[in-house]
Amino acid sequence: MVIEAPFDQHRAEVRPEWIDQNGHMNVAYYVLAFDHATDVFFDYIGLDDDYRNRTGGSTFAVESYVTYQREVMQGDPLRITTQLLAYDSKRLHFFHQMYHARDGYLAATSEWLNLHIDLNIRRVSPMPDAIQERLAAIWAKHKTLAVPKEAGRSVRGLDQPR
Repeated sequence: MVIEAPFDQHRAEVRPEWIDQNGHMNVAYYVLAFDHATDVFFDYIGLDDDYRNRTGGSTFAVESYVTYQREVMQGDPLRITTQLLAYDSKRLHFFHQMYHARDGYLAATSEWLNLHIDLNIRRVSPMPDAIQERLAAIWAKHKTLAVPKEAGRSVRGLDQPR
């Protein structure tokens, strides 16, 4: 398995139906684009459709946080990278960065925490050893990357200093 640091396999294009009344990509579609990038990353580590059908194992997102850096417009090419920030037998903590694929600027980021679920009982369960071994190999590379400055953020009210 070739391990990229960060994982850099998801490409997309801003679709016409993703554009809002302000003429740029609507916030909901940023989440959709990041969800598609999550699917590509999970396929890479073995948490794919075959795995779910064979084992009844899957993941549920339990937290996510998006930052919007610069707008993207209809037809803009997107490149989304993924960095594994942490994991254990039941949890995956990862971070996406969305770039304008032609101009290179950072358009948005998204941090996620997903739980591994046994769909037969709808409860959190450990991932199989083979998946954890893949995650360990990815972590060996990704732990050398700087933690993105947007990671670990939360929404604060106007009266709360940053």
